[in-house]
Order: sequence, then C-alpha cells, then structure tokens
Amino acid sequence: MNQSKPRVIKDYDKLDPSIQEQIKLVYPTGFSDHLIYYFDKDGKNVSALPFETDDKYYLIRMTLSEAERIIEDDDDYDDDGFLKDHVREEYEDKYPELEFSAEEEEEDEPLDEPEEDDGDDDY
Repeated sequence: MNQSKPRVIKDYDKLDPSIQEQIKLVYPTGFSDHLIYYFDKDGKNVSALPFETDDKYYLIRMTLSEAERIIEDDDDYDDDGFLKDHVREEYEDKYPELEFSAEEEEEDEPLDEPEEDDGDDDY
C-alpha cells in the first residue's frame, strides 16, 4: 500500500459501479477470504475488504456474512461464487491497467487509521 494515498472507508453499495467492477476483477473468487480486521477509532473490531486504485486506498466496510451475500446476489458471479468468464473478459478489456487478482498478491502490513467517507465520490 502506498502511504501517500488517501485512505477511505466506504460501504460497497455506495461505491461507483466502475470501482465495483474493478473490485470484482481483483477478487474473482469472492470477498470473504480477503477481509481484513482492524480496530476503528472507537476501539471496535471491524472488517473490511482492501482495494487500491491509482489515487486511493479503500477499505470497503463489510462483515463476513455481507461479503458472502454480496457475491450470492450478484449475477456476475456463478453459483459457486466465481466471477463468470464472460464477465471477467469484459472487465479485463474495460480495465486493462489491473494486472493481478488478490489471489496472486498477499500482503500483511499494518494499517494506519483510514478516513471515514460516507459521501459519494465523483469519478
């Protein structure tokens, strides 16, 4: 993670659809195995899905059950929780700058306290 990027916490359903599509490319086998856990500013243990763009580092707020529900309800994923091949190909063509999936890159580094952002981003 690039320390100079703004860190933002946001709910999945409040993300721009293009960011959601990029997240699906990075996490083609679902989100639940990639959640990280940290303590928020109030000392509460919370979970989130990490995702990095060229200009921001996101922690997408979700519980394990929410992560599983999002994939189950998303038509881009098959019944086994895998991103459908035709969807993956479409998104790869749309976002060629994404060169890896989360399965290929695992990193364990401490997180700084990110900023809360409940507003909508303008992309």
